[in-house]
Amino acid sequence: MAQKKIRDYPRGERLTWLDEPLFDLSLRTQCELAGISRSSFYYVARPETAENLALMRLLDEQYTATPFYGVRKMNEVVRGKGFLVGPKRVRRLLRVMGLQAIYQQPNLSRPAPGHRIYPYLLRGIVVDRPNQVWSSDITYIRLRSGFVYLVAVIDWFSRYVLAWEISTSLESDFCVAALTWALRHGGKPEIFNTDQGSQFTSADFTGPLLAAGIGISMDGRGRALDNVFVERLWRSVKYEDVFLNDYASAAEAVSGIRRYMTFYNTVRIHQALGYRTPASVYLGS
Repeated sequence: MAQKKIRDYPRGERLTWLDEPLFDLSLRTQCELAGISRSSFYYVARPETAENLALMRLLDEQYTATPFYGVRKMNEVVRGKGFLVGPKRVRRLLRVMGLQAIYQQPNLSRPAPGHRIYPYLLRGIVVDRPNQVWSSDITYIRLRSGFVYLVAVIDWFSRYVLAWEISTSLESDFCVAALTWALRHGGKPEIFNTDQGSQFTSADFTGPLLAAGIGISMDGRGRALDNVFVERLWRSVKYEDVFLNDYASAAEAVSGIRRYMTFYNTVRIHQALGYRTPASVYLGS
């Protein structure tokens, strides 16, 4: 059988359909089949420098203590700690970490182009029972020589953490995984509230909510404190676990945060819950 030329294969077809094994193809041919440039194939992202990682640790601690500080105040704080940097670098690193000052402003989180934005459904609503409102958010978790991201799904009324996931990137996959786990193993909320970040406006995330008949609510203008319960969770996770243990790797972080989330749900009492645990309030025990 005559060997096909590269142009005879529609772009995007599986490489296993080729007449010749994949390892016999040149890199040029493989890149053409995959629809990427050779420069993209060879590109390796440069990791953050040791100085930037140290700066990110300090920014994370300061943000946890004062989440209302903007770039200028953050820059003054780190300069006072001996880092001779300008606001441009501070702004870039805060964006890498996914951190943004909490204050009233338009368009708190920018969705990806083409993603649908849902209306805010919590105006004037009194949250007085479990599974009435769930919420989700993402935070930055520092490691000894790097960082990961943590997403959680929380029940507003009980503060119960229904699901959580850790990822090395801000792609939407780990948010979808946490949502899937929560819907499969928890109850069914009446309303699910998030910000307008691209991870939460993607069809992969909103699709399961729509299929289950759950109302989707998204924070908008002037709603800077609507995820306050999740922000309190992040503060507890960092001060009571992450900062104390100083995890060296993502695997250590996963193991340690798993222990902490169990403690948070079943052992740690909350004054706002009448000194009960989130699990006892959510499960009604």
